[in-house]
This record gives sequence, structure tokens and C-alpha cells, in this order.
Amino acid sequence: QVQLVESGGGLVQPGGSLRLSCAASGSIFSINLMGWYRQAPGKQRELVATITSNSTNYADSVKDRFTISRDSAENTVYLQMDSLKPEDTAVYYCHADLTSWGRDVHWGQGTQVTVSS
Repeated sequence: QVQLVESGGGLVQPGGSLRLSCAASGSIFSINLMGWYRQAPGKQRELVATITSNSTNYADSVKDRFTISRDSAENTVYLQMDSLKPEDTAVYYCHADLTSWGRDVHWGQGTQVTVSS
């Protein structure tokens, strides 16, 4: 059974920084892609950033402010969030496309990020 466990959310003032972490555990054969999505109240879940072994992808709204990185040995993905804005407030979900007993998509439980003065 695969689990994604997130950490690092919280309350931060506008212009501040936070770092999210997500560790994948269980019977994992390979990870094809990991990433972060977010969902604000009353809105649909949206992609924030994804990372593979040789590429990264960002939503336009977070380019040049957020950085996604990955520790493949630890099956962990990070999201460094700088210059945070109130509109970044959302629940952030870790996402992984990986191969365990079969290829499947997994989600974390979500971590709240609130940007407010």
C-alpha cells in the first residue's frame, strides 16, 4: 500500500516563504512523476507544479516564485514557495504517478497554506 504524507503548511504573511514536503512510502517500484496541486475554497483543484526525472512544469501563476524539487532516493518531493500572495491560500495536495503492483495515481491528504497579514 502506497502512502503520501505531506508536511510544512501553515500561516505566513504576504511576501513570506514556506516549504512543503511530501514523502511517498510503501511498495514502490518506480515514480514517473510527482507534483503539487491546490484547491482554494469554492474553486476547482488546480495544478501548481510537477517534476519528472528530467523536467519541471509550473502553473503561470507561480512561475518565478515557487520551486519544485525531488529527492529520488527518498521518494520525496518539495515545494519551495517564496513571495507568497493571499491568492496562494489553499489546501495543497501532493500527487504521484507511480508504479507499485501496477501503475496508478496517488494523492496525499492535503496541507493548508494560508497567506494573510
